[in-house]
Amino acid sequence: MILPCNIQQLSPMEWKFRIKTALLLFASLGTGIFLGAVGCLHYDINAIIQNRALFSTNTADRCPPAKVILTKEEAEKVAMASEPAKIAPPKGSTLQHGLPDEELLWRASLTHRRTVVPAQHRKVPKVAFMFLTRGPLPLAPLWEHFFANFHELFSIYVHAHPSYTPTTSPSSVFHLRNIPSQPANWGEISMCDAERRLLANALLDPANERFILLSESCIPLYNFSYIYAAFTNIPYSYVQAFDDPSIYGRGRYTPHMMPEVTLQQWRKGSQWFEVTREHAVEIVADSKYYRKFKTYCRPHCYVDEHYIQTMLSIDHGAMLMNRTITHTEWVFGQAHPSTFTKNDISREFLSRIRGFYFFSRKYAPSALEPLLKLAPQMHFQSVVDRTLSGFCIPFWNGLRERIHRLQGGFVLFTGLSFAVLSFFLCMI
Repeated sequence: MILPCNIQQLSPMEWKFRIKTALLLFASLGTGIFLGAVGCLHYDINAIIQNRALFSTNTADRCPPAKVILTKEEAEKVAMASEPAKIAPPKGSTLQHGLPDEELLWRASLTHRRTVVPAQHRKVPKVAFMFLTRGPLPLAPLWEHFFANFHELFSIYVHAHPSYTPTTSPSSVFHLRNIPSQPANWGEISMCDAERRLLANALLDPANERFILLSESCIPLYNFSYIYAAFTNIPYSYVQAFDDPSIYGRGRYTPHMMPEVTLQQWRKGSQWFEVTREHAVEIVADSKYYRKFKTYCRPHCYVDEHYIQTMLSIDHGAMLMNRTITHTEWVFGQAHPSTFTKNDISREFLSRIRGFYFFSRKYAPSALEPLLKLAPQMHFQSVVDRTLSGFCIPFWNGLRERIHRLQGGFVLFTGLSFAVLSFFLCMI
């Protein structure tokens, strides 16, 4: 074997020198690895600190419990102090109240003034499902299966284009659930206006405790009882808010956002969220951050990826799970995510994405038929799934994302260090 250096002719002094040199270079290698890790974590360290809830050893406080399957009777035993529904429209009535946005947001912002009420007036907490749509809901039959037999535990709100006239049967869970709306344009402040409008309408029902934003192309990945228990058993909101140093994150920031929002506070995340009632009230009551984003987050800022994420990160960062609830597959360089058709739907595909998300998008109308066929399997909650929930899936998902971010810098500094090490070993 040909050695890179003629080590057979080395004297004892030369051996000592080479050993010291090798140790020094290995120390340099370790320093390089450390710098690579620190460099990759630099832009995300605030998010890690703010979201220390993810790393708590008390999984009972941070994660959905291992047992998350509730029957309707079990769920109805859950009681939380809540005001009687005085201003919420009666069940089955129209949501077309005719309130202008200013008055609607004002009324909704007052709903956090709650007092302890006698046990006989306490209400079972409900989850508000808010659909932000262009018009029809092509996947409505799948959602009908999802909501079946749990009518007292959820409420539905639909924000469609004002020109759209819904045509739902009286027996549908979506019947008369459209709220007064305005056009919502992609990437503009009108999209956030629609989100705030949905939250405000849902807040008028004091029984609503959790608020989920979905689109017409979303599907559920678990059954209702699992999702209900997962959200109502933790005090945190599922809002993704991270520091993106690229042109698609910090590159969208403008100094005009100061002093309310600094560059270090600027956050980005998925539009699709799930929030607590407290955070929902904060969003509809906000004017401080809203004015800044409305004025300066345009034209290519894509405000729906920054406004709520930044606002809640600044004021309530420690209460965010810092992850999205909805699976989406992006193609590099594309402005919109991939759309799944009937040819993409399989049991294996759904099993692959179930572990880290509650919902998934975007699904074409053609995907409805195979999804309905797989619905019994897709909504079946296995023992394995319940066990995984006890290990705090949000923690593992967040850890996986951070490891992925580390890989680039880690490989770069490690490769350079080994190259320098090999070079000097052959030169000395």
